[in-house]
Amino acid sequence: MPNPNQRPVRRRPLLLALVGSGAALTGVGVAARTGLLPEGDGDDRADGVLRLAGSDPTMPALDLPLTDDLLQPQGTRQWTTGRLDTTTFTMVGATWRHGEVEPVVEVSTRVDGAWQSWQPLPHVHLPVDGAEAASGAARDGTDVAWTGPADGVRVRVRGQRPADLQLVLLHPEPLPADTAVGAAGTSRVTAGSRSRTDPLRPEFLGRRHWGAKERWRNGGPSYNATIKQVHVHHTANSNSYSRKDVPAMIRGMYRYHTKSLGWSDIGYNFLVDKFGRIWVGRAGGPRKAVRGAHTLGFNGKSTGVAVIGNFETAVPSNQVLNALARIAAWKLHMYGRNPRGRVRVVSEGSDRFRDGRRVELPVIDGHRDTNQTACPGKHLYHALPKVRRRAKRRIARLAT
Repeated sequence: MPNPNQRPVRRRPLLLALVGSGAALTGVGVAARTGLLPEGDGDDRADGVLRLAGSDPTMPALDLPLTDDLLQPQGTRQWTTGRLDTTTFTMVGATWRHGEVEPVVEVSTRVDGAWQSWQPLPHVHLPVDGAEAASGAARDGTDVAWTGPADGVRVRVRGQRPADLQLVLLHPEPLPADTAVGAAGTSRVTAGSRSRTDPLRPEFLGRRHWGAKERWRNGGPSYNATIKQVHVHHTANSNSYSRKDVPAMIRGMYRYHTKSLGWSDIGYNFLVDKFGRIWVGRAGGPRKAVRGAHTLGFNGKSTGVAVIGNFETAVPSNQVLNALARIAAWKLHMYGRNPRGRVRVVSEGSDRFRDGRRVELPVIDGHRDTNQTACPGKHLYHALPKVRRRAKRRIARLAT
């Protein structure tokens, strides 16, 4: 029986949005939006959903333009969508035209039938050189966040609203190999095991272990002449993922960096999961000084390591800190750097240090030391002295 006290649901006119695979959307497949969820507290649904699609069945995706019909003004300098019904996605981000104003973007997702609290999406910084800058498809945007399986999303934009703002939904499908890789501890990994000739080399999982599709890369890697620093990041992702989730998470980041942001490859040289496993990110050879796209203005003499998780809220485990120390000791010892030292480097232009400015920084630093960002999160940043000490001890113990 109808509830006489229930407000009638006002349905919007039927809307159809076709999102193609043209250059502006960097290869995203077609998706159709045929309806919205009402903003009220009821369970009523409109007729349609936002559908992730694409030419690659293992990576359904959608870049949805957040136009005026979706983003409605909510007070001064704030816009909000209704509740958008979707097919399953597990990662979300937002992009906009390069050089536009930068918004504050927050999302709330529906997981297991319950709407989650609003979460901010931190910004990433477009590299200023190399293939990334040369690509006309390069866009600015947020980090891509892991949500777990979700079937609804709402978006809130505050401050400034850039032109061509797009919501990105991804669902990296689990692959059979993910479970096998996920069950492996680092002690069982042989892809990068250290040898008698390179005792500092840590154990790591290569690109084939997380399922990199090499055709997504744009051109070959470029290399630095030396490495003076290790920059530490976090991915601002969920902290509740399982071992078997990690390969799909990295594939999603790779897809987002190359297709949504228009970069030549995944930005990070290495990634570390919360279980202490090390994964090779950017192509070009883990031993080599591959130029990454992780730290605006400071990619030219460094390697970048991202810990998968949000360390503004979580405290990094000893496994994470040890993994960071193993990478740092190996990469820095090759070039005679002191993990506990400081180094003078010249900025190539960041939002904190202008192009050409000479800056003194820790050899192992956090992203916030070079850019206006909270990355790598307060708890991981405050743990970096431990990483420096452990890396120094590892070199003293193992280097010949």
